[in-house]
Amino acid sequence: MSMKTGKGWIDIGKAGLADGFLENAMNSIEKLYAKLRKGSEGETDIQVHRADVEKSLFKVLSYQAESAVAQGDFQKAVMCVQRCKDMLMKLPKETCYLSILCYNFGVETYEWKRYEQSSFWLSQSYDIGKMDMKYSVGKEMQAKVLRLLATTYYEWDCSLYLDKALKAISLANQENLHPAGFFLKVKILLKSGASDEDINSALAEFTHLEMSLDFCLNTAKLLLEHGRESVGFDFLKSVPERFESSPDLGKITLLHIEFLLQNKRELLAKQKIEEVIIGHYTGKQLLPEALNQLHIILWDRAAKHYEEKRYSEALHWYNYSVSFYTPGQIDQNLAKLQRNMASCYLHLKQVDKNDQQIVAIKALEYLSEHLQDCRQLFTSLKCLVRLMLSKIMAENAEKRDEDINSILTYLNLAHKKLAESFTEEKFTGDMRILEAHWFRKVAWNLAVQFKDSPEKMRDFFVLSFKLSQFCPSDKAVLIAQKTCLLMAAAVDLEMGRQQVTPSEQAELFSQALQHLQTCKEIWKVLKLTGDFAKDPTDTLLLLYEFEARSKLNDPTLHNLMESVWEQPQIEIKTLEIIASLAMEPPARYPVLCKKALKSALNLHRKQAVIDAVKFSKCLHSLINISLPTGLTDLDTCVLQEVWDYFEDALSVVSSTDAYPEMEILWLMTRAWNTGIFQYTVGKYKEAEQWCGLGMRFLNHLGSLKKTYEGHMVGLYSEVLDKLDRAKGFIPNEE
Repeated sequence: MSMKTGKGWIDIGKAGLADGFLENAMNSIEKLYAKLRKGSEGETDIQVHRADVEKSLFKVLSYQAESAVAQGDFQKAVMCVQRCKDMLMKLPKETCYLSILCYNFGVETYEWKRYEQSSFWLSQSYDIGKMDMKYSVGKEMQAKVLRLLATTYYEWDCSLYLDKALKAISLANQENLHPAGFFLKVKILLKSGASDEDINSALAEFTHLEMSLDFCLNTAKLLLEHGRESVGFDFLKSVPERFESSPDLGKITLLHIEFLLQNKRELLAKQKIEEVIIGHYTGKQLLPEALNQLHIILWDRAAKHYEEKRYSEALHWYNYSVSFYTPGQIDQNLAKLQRNMASCYLHLKQVDKNDQQIVAIKALEYLSEHLQDCRQLFTSLKCLVRLMLSKIMAENAEKRDEDINSILTYLNLAHKKLAESFTEEKFTGDMRILEAHWFRKVAWNLAVQFKDSPEKMRDFFVLSFKLSQFCPSDKAVLIAQKTCLLMAAAVDLEMGRQQVTPSEQAELFSQALQHLQTCKEIWKVLKLTGDFAKDPTDTLLLLYEFEARSKLNDPTLHNLMESVWEQPQIEIKTLEIIASLAMEPPARYPVLCKKALKSALNLHRKQAVIDAVKFSKCLHSLINISLPTGLTDLDTCVLQEVWDYFEDALSVVSSTDAYPEMEILWLMTRAWNTGIFQYTVGKYKEAEQWCGLGMRFLNHLGSLKKTYEGHMVGLYSEVLDKLDRAKGFIPNEE
């Protein structure tokens, strides 16, 4: 009772009242323990009682340790815990309990900012947790202990205990990878003034760790707030790849914009904002919360310029905000925005400005054609594109088509002027790259947006590729170029498949080949930049080129295919598509079709478990191309080859119940009809073989067997009878 009463006082926060009860309990237990050691009872009973008493002694000691920690008596707590540790050899099941108790002491002393005591208790918790793996707290708990230990060293004195903090967090991450461990390691490295290379190494260790978007953003903030711009922005750029399907991707862009502005990189911030505006009108809108946050950033920036009497610049930022409102929209914030802009115009003495859109477009078009200054020219073109995008959103389909053509004209003009800008000294290479990126991304987004209009989609993808040629050929640009050309080729092939004249078809297929040839060169370079083992580009290039060349009746087609047959890793699906394309009008290459199907069938056979459905489809196509329906005068070699295919089918049918019944029926019918055809031309032996083959397939029919069995058996008997009689009339050879 004394032990329970003492524990009760501790639990309600009155540790001082617990000491007397715990002391009484300790005296009673120690007296009982002394008696048991004298051995007055049977040996077995003594051992059982002794074990019970040792457990009680362990509990009292742990409660005394709790009381001592609560009262700030560190030395007494250490002594009690040490006695508990000494007892673990006899009470191994208490290992987990004692480890967690020390962890709790570590948490309490950490919260009281007694870092030296906290580090002691946490170290004890970790060491005890390792004493008996069978009764350990587990890796997750051990990692948790070590993370708090690293935090304790970090907050105690990072400069003095840096090595210990790093050692603790490294051990924690070895025990159990966790986002908190990753974040803390980066935090410690930043505090220690580690090099960018060391921080990048730490980031790389956690590349495959699952982390939330907010966690990644907090990591990027941490890096940027510590002045690590290069590492921070590189990490921020990698985040969208991890969260491609997240609706919160806009948070990444907002953080990027905020830090660019904080670091006085306004030009890059403007470029980012313009990308968001383009995305807003091409199906990539920010979530309402993120959009509101962006408006706040834009208004704050505009207000700053207004206070400094830079009214033109203030208008520039307010115009960004206006870009997100659709014509006719009624909104209280929009009214305030228009008021602020009106104030800027008044200061600039431009009272005649609040939405002459058509007039503005005409004026900007004129400027774009006549301006000599490249910077002013590209500013005008960007304004034109933005204006036209907002105009398109409120238009019907007929009018919209006209304005899409206008945007194509503006982008073509941008490409032309970028090519000419090399002669202007004031327009630097960096400026050219920034402008090229802006326009290529616009073209890309519009291509994706207008997927229901193939011709326009192709034109925008081609333009995006052309504009990207003014950008440095880094990995991201190379991937974009490859995708643009693949998409353009795909559209040309699709349009060529439609009902157009032969000359139009030839032009489209030839155009597709040009895109593919350029794409292949880019792909060669791109493959040198990393691992693209799972990338389908090689397969797409092969299939697209095969289709274009086959439909152009290109004499080099067979040379292309020779390299294909030699590929060890070619997929079954690829071969089956090649077979299909080889016979798709205007192409007709039965030999290539047959070869592709035979290769596919061989691969099907090599599978550990044959997919009967896919196998049946492939075999069906191969028999169809090898044994055209209705032909009776077939070469013996051809018949033998086809016979082998039927035998293959029979082998698979016999080994699985998954073979489609309708395919078995089709095989039976084809074999039977081939036999009847042989019979009609007097080839009795062959007729008997093929009809017999048909009967073998009959035995594998399920629910359909009864439907065909009576008719087939009767007819087969007649055939055999006629064959016997026919053989009787055949004279013996001398």
